[in-house]
Amino acid sequence: MLKRATTIMVQGTASDVGKSVITTALCRIFTQDGWRTAPFKSQNMALNSYVTLDGKEIGRAQGVQAEACGIAATTDMNPILIKPTGDMKAQIVVHGKPLEEMSAWRYREEYIPLAESIVVEALDRLRADYDAIVLEGAGSPAEINLKDRDIVNMRMAKWADAPVLLVADIDRGGVFASIVGTMELLEEDERRRVKGFIINKFRGDISLLQSGLDWLEERTGIPVLGVIPYVPNLDIEAEDSVVLERRAESNFNDAKELDIAVLKLPRISNFTDFDPLEAEPDVTLRYVESVNQLGQPDIMIIPGSKNSVEDLLFLRHSGLADAIATRVAEGCFLVGICGGYQMLGHKLFDPHQVESANGEADGLGFLPLFTTFYPEKRTVRVSGSVTSGHPDWLAMRGLTVEGYEIHMGQTTSQTEVHSLLTLDGQAEGTISGDGRIFGTYVHGIFHNDDFRRQYLNKVRIHNYLDPVEAILPFRSRQIDAFDRLADHVRAHLDMEKIYQIININQT
Repeated sequence: MLKRATTIMVQGTASDVGKSVITTALCRIFTQDGWRTAPFKSQNMALNSYVTLDGKEIGRAQGVQAEACGIAATTDMNPILIKPTGDMKAQIVVHGKPLEEMSAWRYREEYIPLAESIVVEALDRLRADYDAIVLEGAGSPAEINLKDRDIVNMRMAKWADAPVLLVADIDRGGVFASIVGTMELLEEDERRRVKGFIINKFRGDISLLQSGLDWLEERTGIPVLGVIPYVPNLDIEAEDSVVLERRAESNFNDAKELDIAVLKLPRISNFTDFDPLEAEPDVTLRYVESVNQLGQPDIMIIPGSKNSVEDLLFLRHSGLADAIATRVAEGCFLVGICGGYQMLGHKLFDPHQVESANGEADGLGFLPLFTTFYPEKRTVRVSGSVTSGHPDWLAMRGLTVEGYEIHMGQTTSQTEVHSLLTLDGQAEGTISGDGRIFGTYVHGIFHNDDFRRQYLNKVRIHNYLDPVEAILPFRSRQIDAFDRLADHVRAHLDMEKIYQIININQT
C-alpha cells in the first residue's frame, strides 16, 4: 500500500464540460481496482449541497463522489463551499459550517489569502488516510482575472503535486480551440503539469475525429487519453442547476400518467431531491419558471431555496403565486420542501436580515405557519417515520423516512396542525386540512422508496387511476449507476496510461 496518497486532478476547459462526472468515474474505477480512494475539491460554488454523517455541509458532487468510493463523506473533501445568496454575495461555508456572508470582492481580496492553509491541511489529512485522491477543479484554469487568487485549479494542483487531466466538451462545439486556447493561456510550468486530454460527450463516428486528434497531439505534445461517448440518463446526481434546462427540454413532450411540476426558483437548491420522482415510470417531471409553462399538473412542488424571501417575491411578481392558488383550488396536490415549506405558511420574518433586506414577507397562506430566520443554520441527518393522524394519510402511517435538513429558519404554528412525521422523537412537517398539501424540512424525503411510491399512489387513486404495486429501488439503482459509469469510462479511457501518470503499478 502507498504510504501517502498519490494524486490526480481533473480540470476542464470551461464549466459544465463533465469534470464532476469524470472525477466520479475515476473514483469508482480506482475503488474497483482495490485502491482506497477519496475525492477532493478545495472550493466549490453550489446551492445543491450534501450533509455529512456528522451534520456538516459540503458540495453535493463531493458527497456523491464519496459514495462512488464507498466511503463516508467528510468536510476535508470540500473544505470551502460557496453558496450564492444574490448576484454579488454569498454565504461562505468552511468545514461544513457557515462562516459569514461576503461580497465577491471581499471574499477574493480578504478571505482567499487565508484559505490556502485550510485547503492544503484538508488535503494532507486525506492523503494520510487514503491511497489515491482524485481532485476536481472548477470552471477553467485559464481565467486570467482569477489566477492570482486561485485555490482550486493550477495552484491547487501544484500544492497537491498532482498531474492534470484536461476535459473538454465536444458537444458544445469548438473542442480543439477550447483545448489549445486553454493551453496557450497557461504558464509554462502549468502546461507541463497537464498530462493528458479527455474529450467528453462525443456523438458520432470516431474515425471522422481521428485526424483532429492526431493534429492536437502533434500541436501540443500531449496525448488524448480518451474520447468518451455521450451517454444520456446516467442516473448520477448533478450539482449544477444548468442541467435543469436540458431536462426541461427532454421532458417537454414526455407525457405520462402523473404530471409533476417543480417550480424552478431563481435560487433553487437541492434539486436532486426530485431525481427519484423523475425515475418513476408513471411520472413526467418538469421544471417550470413561468405561468405559461405550468399547465395543469397533478402535483406541484416548491423546492428548497437559498433565499426563501426573495424567491417568494419571484413567485408573486411572475404570477406563479396566483397560478399555484388557482391550481390548488382546482384539486392539484402541492408539496413544499425546506424553503418551499416556509413559503407555504402565512408569514416569513427576517429580523436579522439573514436572507434578505426585507424584514418580513407574506407567505402563500396554504398552511397556518410562521417562519423566523436566525443566523444559526441547522444541518443534520434525520430519521423516523410517518405518524400523521390525518384520515387521508393513515395508510402511510409507519413508513420509515430518512433524509437531512439544511435551513436557517424555525417554523411554528399558532394553531393545532396535522404533523407529517416523527423524526428522532420530534414532530415534523405539516399537512393541510384537506390532506392535499404537505410541507417538510426533510431533503431527500422522496429518496425513500416506500414513501415515494405510496404518495404517488395516493395521487393516482385521487385521479381514479389504479395504484402501482412495483417499487422502484432508487438507492440500489444509484449504486448500479456508479458501476455503469465506471464501465463506460474505462472502456474509452486509457487507464494503463493514467496509472503510469500517477505511478501506480497495476501488475
